[in-house]
Amino acid sequence: MQDNKQPKVQVRNLTKQFGDLLVLNDISFDVQAGEFLCIVGPTGCGKTTFLNSLTKLYEPTKGEILLDGEPVDLRKHNIAYIFQEYSTMPWLTVEENVGFGLDIKGVEKTKAKALVDEYLELVGLTKYRKYYPDQLSASMLQRVVIARAFATQPDLLLMDEPYGQLDIQLRYHLEDELIRLWQRTGTTVLFITHNIEEAVYMGQRILVLTNKPTSIKCNIENDLPRPRDIASPDFVRLRNQVTDLIKWW
Repeated sequence: MQDNKQPKVQVRNLTKQFGDLLVLNDISFDVQAGEFLCIVGPTGCGKTTFLNSLTKLYEPTKGEILLDGEPVDLRKHNIAYIFQEYSTMPWLTVEENVGFGLDIKGVEKTKAKALVDEYLELVGLTKYRKYYPDQLSASMLQRVVIARAFATQPDLLLMDEPYGQLDIQLRYHLEDELIRLWQRTGTTVLFITHNIEEAVYMGQRILVLTNKPTSIKCNIENDLPRPRDIASPDFVRLRNQVTDLIKWW
């Protein structure tokens, strides 16, 4: 996967300290354009702190994060962030929620409507476009959020355990939808999860983090063919490998 092109994301010596608590400890890695990278690690190891540093919600204590060769700047770079909690706005309809980011960015109305229509169709919500969030199921709410993120055509999509609250059947369905959208759009995705099977199912590459102070324990290429079979020997082998890396310290 690595080539001579400049990486989409370059993390260099990223360190984050809160007072005397060292959370992120000298983390460095690259992410290629269009890559789907999953990040796993033990609970409380600092996965969310890392994403918040990427978005400059937290200013790194040391180190830098470059996007397309420049320091991350939310005024310049188009970064979308999907949280575990549902982030739809209850006073807006489905189509208004999907178009919200486009409105904020000042996208011309005809283009914005076309993008909203396209992504509503892609996530199967066209006939629910006039519904409000309180009329939707949990999986439909998350599909609204995913459509909103992809509609802005982000340079980088950050996802922080977006399916953590869903049951296993809904999670598998939404994982497949996300992979389909990613393959169609070529968006660069950083996906944080505590679910090892989810990371193996989705990621092209898996970064395994240590406990705090957090560093990278292992970087695993995942070349399992898609669609992935969670019962295949190769899938089970890779899942067990990641599990052992997290389990033994």
